[in-house]
Amino acid sequence: QVQFVESGGGLVQPGGSLRLSCRASGFIFRIYAVGWYRQAPGKQRELVARITSGGSTNYADSVKGRFAISRDNAKATLWLQMNSLKPEDTAVYYCSEGSYWGQGTQVTVSS
Repeated sequence: QVQFVESGGGLVQPGGSLRLSCRASGFIFRIYAVGWYRQAPGKQRELVARITSGGSTNYADSVKGRFAISRDNAKATLWLQMNSLKPEDTAVYYCSEGSYWGQGTQVTVSS
């Protein structure tokens, strides 16, 4: 079955960095666009960044210039490098191809 396992979240101070990882299995990872999403308390889940099978990327306006998505098809792994983190980036972060979801990893940005 399709599975996504996210890791790398944690508590970080404003201005800090984190790198999230997502290990995918159960489908042909290399042919799918995949993305990182996040959901903050009381808010709807939103797309943070997405990368196509060919490596094209797009980002939410709120994270452009701060976050970078990348993938390794041989390892079926997706990453999200998050720099210059802000308190408003606090959320549970998920990776997905659009239909299946992992358990998420909590990112908390606070001093």
